[in-house]
Amino acid sequence: MSVGGTDGACVDDRPERPTVAQIRRVCQPEAIRGRKNSEHWVADVYLRDISPYLTRLLLRTPVTANQVTWLMIATGASAGLVLLIPGLPGALLAAVLGQLQMLWDCCDGEVARWRQTSSPQGVFLDRVGHYTTEGLIPVALGLRAAGFPDPGWLGTPWPFLGALLAVLVLYNKALNDMVHVSRAYNDLPKLADRADVGVPRAGGLARLRSLARFVPFHRSYHSVELTLLILVAAIVDAFLGDLAATRVLLAALLAFGAVTIVGHLAAILSSSKLR
Repeated sequence: MSVGGTDGACVDDRPERPTVAQIRRVCQPEAIRGRKNSEHWVADVYLRDISPYLTRLLLRTPVTANQVTWLMIATGASAGLVLLIPGLPGALLAAVLGQLQMLWDCCDGEVARWRQTSSPQGVFLDRVGHYTTEGLIPVALGLRAAGFPDPGWLGTPWPFLGALLAVLVLYNKALNDMVHVSRAYNDLPKLADRADVGVPRAGGLARLRSLARFVPFHRSYHSVELTLLILVAAIVDAFLGDLAATRVLLAALLAFGAVTIVGHLAAILSSSKLR
């Protein structure tokens, strides 16, 4: 018996060795490509163009969607750990791994949609991956700013500031999940992933939110943006011969992180997300 899918196709209609065009049709519908918050900009720019080629290879193996997510988790954690390699090599590796993590993140969903194996466990593992990565990177940034592994790094304030930044980043991420949990506890439907949902109802906050589009510092706390910023700082440090740029970056991320959390909390409470 054929089992219908959410895309309108049937399992029996799906070949074991699909073409890239078939993968795009089934696994990249407008409901996925048009998401406002869940679809990262690198996916829109280029990753969704190349992910079907990797997905096609994965579909020819017994690898499951959740196993691909585990690859995403390992890659993201590695992006944080390689930052402990001093200088440009560590920063460059982290930036590459940050992009690769997002590529795996595209592919695990495509494998699940093609095989119709989407599950709560997959969503949970996806969250584990992003929380782990975006918690490790600030900690590693603090260690880089301290000059790790050179002697004396432990006697500086930078590791503590990196850990503090990790708390801010994870708290900011958790605010989004708090919204979904709060809605679920009150039997409200799943929140639509559209731009208008998060618009504050208060005029002043709405104007501030619009201004933030021109200076989107609040987007700096995703693994992709963090690793790219760290790479830029490492290039400047290599030119200057010290760690000044990395330390300025960490201080700036901390300051803007506090502002981001206040703004994020105010935007949630004044929008329709909890109604």
